[in-house]
Amino acid sequence: MSKIHFETIALIGIGLIGSSLARVIKREGLADHIVISTRSESTLKRAEALGLGDSYVLDSAEAVKNADLVIISVPVGSSGDVARHIAGSLKAGAIVTDVGSTKGSVIAQMQPELPAHVHFIPGHPLAGTEYSGPDAGFAELFANRWCILTPLDGTDPAALDRLTKFWEACGSRLDTMDPVHHDRVLAIVSHLPHIIAYNIVGTASDLEEVTNSEVIKYSASGFRDFTRLAASDPTMWRDVCLHNKDAILEMLARFSEDLASLQRSIRWGDGDALFDLFTRTRAVRRGIIDAGQEVDAPDFGRQKAGAKSA
Repeated sequence: MSKIHFETIALIGIGLIGSSLARVIKREGLADHIVISTRSESTLKRAEALGLGDSYVLDSAEAVKNADLVIISVPVGSSGDVARHIAGSLKAGAIVTDVGSTKGSVIAQMQPELPAHVHFIPGHPLAGTEYSGPDAGFAELFANRWCILTPLDGTDPAALDRLTKFWEACGSRLDTMDPVHHDRVLAIVSHLPHIIAYNIVGTASDLEEVTNSEVIKYSASGFRDFTRLAASDPTMWRDVCLHNKDAILEMLARFSEDLASLQRSIRWGDGDALFDLFTRTRAVRRGIIDAGQEVDAPDFGRQKAGAKSA
């Protein structure tokens, strides 16, 4: 099978995902020309200093003029504004996709703005670290990680095939989902864990009887892992919460019920219930490792990724 190739790819947004895409596109030779656009002049200059693209522009409408593939890597709350701004500059037949963690909201924002002569195929690579910005990216970010596409009714099969092959060339494993189902799945496997982490770290920092220095000095591995999630980009996660609120609130309600059950088990000394829960959840962890979605290492493989993003 021949490798997928585009003449011009426009990357709108050059944070962790965008800069990782730029690196893997260059490494794999997936485009003749990479155009990078971001609203921040300093970020754009940094991307240029890193050699992430071939041309660099502040105006996203200018960036997409000759692009065969446009990848929008901005916080989900900004996706509609970007679509509105670039709509008049998109060439016929271009594929437009995104990398947002919510799909229903992104589709509602972007679809009405985009012209009929382009192929809009929403997407979401399930890959990331707590780092952000153009320095944070690395070409291996997508290796063996799932990328979920949520094609709309009437999506052109050839365009979907090209986008699928693009993500496969980046190292991803591909799946397709209905947008509503995607948002419910991600609410439990991604959004809720981040919300819990933000809350736990916030609670620890607010405890009057424990100083911040003690929280840092005596942090055990469990708390340190929560701080990794809680260090994620605030703008991104604010938008995720606001734009997938129905699914998140549903999962928070279920979590609250399960937490209340756990409280009762602890209060009444129900060791059997505690042991059963901990055994069941331990098996889930092993299943994730066996599926190749995590490594069985003390730092969960993040030390290597962090070194690359430093």
